[in-house]
Amino acid sequence: MDVNEKQQILLRMLPGIDHILELAKSEPFFDNIPKSVLARSARYVVENLRRAILNGSPDITDKSLPDSLILENVKNSVQDAMRLNLRRTINATGVVVHTNLGRSLLADDAVENLLTIASRYSNLEFDLSKGARGSRYSNVEDILCEISGAEAAMVVNNNAGAVFLCLETISKGKKVVVSRGELVEIGGSFRIPDVMAKSGGILKEVGTTNRTHLKDYESAIENDTGLLLKVHKSNYSIVGFTADVSLEDLVALGAKYHIPVMEDLGSGTFVDFSKYGLLKEPTVQESVAAGADVITFSGDKLLGGPQAGIIIGKNDLLNEIKKNPITRALRIDKLTLAALESTLRNYRNIDTGMDSIPTLRMLTLPFGHIETKAKELGKMLENIGDTRMSIKLINLSSRAGGGALPLLNLPSKGVGIEVQGISANTIEKYMHNNELPIIGRIEDDIFIMDLRTIQDDELLIIKNAFNNMLKRA
Repeated sequence: MDVNEKQQILLRMLPGIDHILELAKSEPFFDNIPKSVLARSARYVVENLRRAILNGSPDITDKSLPDSLILENVKNSVQDAMRLNLRRTINATGVVVHTNLGRSLLADDAVENLLTIASRYSNLEFDLSKGARGSRYSNVEDILCEISGAEAAMVVNNNAGAVFLCLETISKGKKVVVSRGELVEIGGSFRIPDVMAKSGGILKEVGTTNRTHLKDYESAIENDTGLLLKVHKSNYSIVGFTADVSLEDLVALGAKYHIPVMEDLGSGTFVDFSKYGLLKEPTVQESVAAGADVITFSGDKLLGGPQAGIIIGKNDLLNEIKKNPITRALRIDKLTLAALESTLRNYRNIDTGMDSIPTLRMLTLPFGHIETKAKELGKMLENIGDTRMSIKLINLSSRAGGGALPLLNLPSKGVGIEVQGISANTIEKYMHNNELPIIGRIEDDIFIMDLRTIQDDELLIIKNAFNNMLKRA
């Protein structure tokens, strides 16, 4: 019998979709499964089997096609289909503000306030004191001004939106002077020149990649210059023979020629990290004190809140920005506002805020605390008692992430796992497919978990995941 004849026999053994649906009626598992999901899963399983047969897969034989096995495959497919696509994960990468894993974790009080506002009506755009329509921006404007020292503030959906809105309002049809060394690209291939072009601003590059002087800015000022722009190089650093212009000097130049000055801080922070033994990062308060007319930054990076683009600055310009019709397309919803307000309130007392805001807590976590947690996880894994598994504690360097503090190496401790007969790639794949996915990294064919970003209540979950993997291996 040639291969084609074998394939034809196997293809005839494949059940029809109606037959599978009938079989499912006798399985309690399918009782509450929507018929559309069951039918789609059945078609998916049968089609995969048909494709494997036609491709000559040696794994498909007459013994792998009984109704019971096919129904089990359908059950697994249904479980995948019913599982939420956006799911909680365990971040074992050591990258604190991990863009692919949801960036900053919210503080407990921010989560609590978010749930309250989400499940009940609120005064989102209702002024309780006047009994009339109000502005959603007023919910966070006062506290943003209080913390930063700015005259006015507003919030949009993200910092790219904030930059676009400000440029479109202030410099549409006018030249925007910016240093060539600050024409950054952020995640998703969004570039400052591209955002500026869409806003209608006309890019005027000055200086060189590594050196820009005040005279470069001044020489570029013309009658149609609408803005002097400074962009913080938050996701990379130029070292060596370098020079740039301070915000204070740029503000003085702007005042001389009556041109507004804007600073895009990217991952804005209200905390001077150098006080905690980390690299110095310019703070929002320092930019306000330097006299910038408009400042933009993210809410979900070093600030430790929800995704948002925060705009602060002088009253006259902020009023113009608020009136721009584009704000309607970029505005944030009540859930973001609820989480952001609660996050900002933690900055009123930074001593407690450093612990209550997860991003700040993880960035400043003492090495000794991380090492103790790594030893605890290592011991828990050893207690599984599987001799195939080798466990070692490894010195690591964590990262801030989120396009912030690119030169910062945070000393950390990790747990490295090797299992006899199982590759690091296979371990990683299993952990990704765990009921609660565990995202680590591989170095030198060892699966590694960095304890800086693993929460205390996740240690047992990790142990159980490895225990289950070893039982099935």
